[in-house]
Amino acid sequence: MVVVDAQVYIWSQNLPPNPSHRQITAFSADDLLKEMDEAGVDAAVIHPPGWDPTSSPLAIDAARQHPNRLAILGNFPLDQDSSHGLIDGWKQQPGMLGLRFTFQQPHMQTWLTDGTMGWLWPAASRAGLPVALAASAIIPSVGQVAEKNPEVKLIIDHLGRAGGKTDAECFANLPDMLALAKYPNVAIKATGAPSYSSDAYPFHSIHDYIHQIYDAFGPERMFWGTDITRMPCTWRQCITMFTEELPFLSESDKDLIMGRALCNWLGWDLP
Repeated sequence: MVVVDAQVYIWSQNLPPNPSHRQITAFSADDLLKEMDEAGVDAAVIHPPGWDPTSSPLAIDAARQHPNRLAILGNFPLDQDSSHGLIDGWKQQPGMLGLRFTFQQPHMQTWLTDGTMGWLWPAASRAGLPVALAASAIIPSVGQVAEKNPEVKLIIDHLGRAGGKTDAECFANLPDMLALAKYPNVAIKATGAPSYSSDAYPFHSIHDYIHQIYDAFGPERMFWGTDITRMPCTWRQCITMFTEELPFLSESDKDLIMGRALCNWLGWDLP
């Protein structure tokens, strides 16, 4: 079974603004790979974080040096015309497999539906770029995009959850997220799961929610991962939570969820 983490960060300067992340000014590719080796993680997808202006070239350099271990979902300013010309050559950058955007500021909450991102969908379709969205507060808008752009592969970050809440409060809008499963072009990242539970390992309080998500999306559209630098447990525990503690997952399910399904969705041809 190949183990591929669907979301990790590396950075070289500045403290993460989210206090849940490790409050350190640098977490290098070497640091990342060392921890991956210790935990038994074969490969990972870097998401360049916004707090470090050098994070994109840092990720590209890491992917260039380790093409069978590191890939990237990159980003650019969605509301700037200068970004429009970047799409067609996006995959020519080392390790670049797609895009990932967040909508953390209030003025960004309407971007999926007010025309700001209208240019992106035909361009992403033309370039064959999957698009990941940290859109927990605007899940219904993702459905509108999925329905209008069935040829674009979308990924919902972090089980569709927002940080800072746990258990039932955290999963209050789960029905809205599960409704997206009817669109075959929408997949879900099962990243950050331990942080949404008030329990200690193996985080029993969220197992039923994960089961519901599995039932809706299936193993081919559900991607394990961590966002490891803000997890309340070890990387190994993030793995074994899925491989040892969820009895509803078959061995073939685990093979897909733990890495193969993500690689298939992104077109990452790992050895």
